[in-house]
Amino acid sequence: MRHLIAEPALRRLELTVTRRLDGLLQGDHLGLLPGPGTELAEARPYAIGDDVRRMDWNVTARASEPYVRDVTADRELETWVLLDASASMDFGTGQLEKRELALAAVAAVGFLTERTGNRIGAHLLSGGGVRRLPARTGRPHLMALLHTMSALPRVVPGARTRPIGVHADQLGRGLRRRGLVVLVSDFLDDPAGWERPVRRLAVRHQVLAVEVVDPRELTLPDVGVLTLVDPETGRRKEVSTANARLRERYAAAAAEQRGAIESALRRTGAGHVRLRTDRDWVRDLVRHVLTQRRMARAGGGAA
Repeated sequence: MRHLIAEPALRRLELTVTRRLDGLLQGDHLGLLPGPGTELAEARPYAIGDDVRRMDWNVTARASEPYVRDVTADRELETWVLLDASASMDFGTGQLEKRELALAAVAAVGFLTERTGNRIGAHLLSGGGVRRLPARTGRPHLMALLHTMSALPRVVPGARTRPIGVHADQLGRGLRRRGLVVLVSDFLDDPAGWERPVRRLAVRHQVLAVEVVDPRELTLPDVGVLTLVDPETGRRKEVSTANARLRERYAAAAAEQRGAIESALRRTGAGHVRLRTDRDWVRDLVRHVLTQRRMARAGGGAA
């Protein structure tokens, strides 16, 4: 990546993350998302939306009304990142390229979990296949991981890469302990190919899907004749963006595609945050985390 490979740039990114997100991962939840742990805590009256598997039948029998048993969040978290570095991520018309924004999202997770002694590992998807980096603790490991991500070679347009669903399935089979899985991608593969593997991941792990989007993937500007290139196939096509009807059809097709992605992720049970290259990604991430925290305090058990 062009801007984030140097050590000073990574340090600036670390300061940005820690200053603006500091405190969100402290307290009862050491993960990016509030979620269940394994250590039993206090019993409380059942609320609509609570997991019935946590019913405390002894207290329920004594109180003559349903009670559930809360759990304390695990104090050790193993985080695994599945980073999509396919050809479609080498695009950007906003403040960042999609690949750069993906690295920033991984850094946000890494810097905040590293300070509490948690392990982080990664599966990196690129044209050369998948590169696996083991889960370890410590800032030196995290910085090395980010450097490796930033140095991934760009994929030649038209080069074949395996669908993200295949790699999600492989990652899930290799995880031995419960933890947090962060999927960072534009999710442009057919949802039918990745929905089931992601759903299987979410059964056992906390899963956060970080969808990376560029504004030009949503709308076309009126800039005259424009050459469009499909980064996955290398196919080129010239279109006249002065055609208002064309721009409307493009926006409608893009909205339908993003709606299908959102619906598929919702069905998997994964958390979902959409980050855009032309917006303040830190603010969007903060908004997502705070929303999840409010839902958890309300008894919704958000994943």
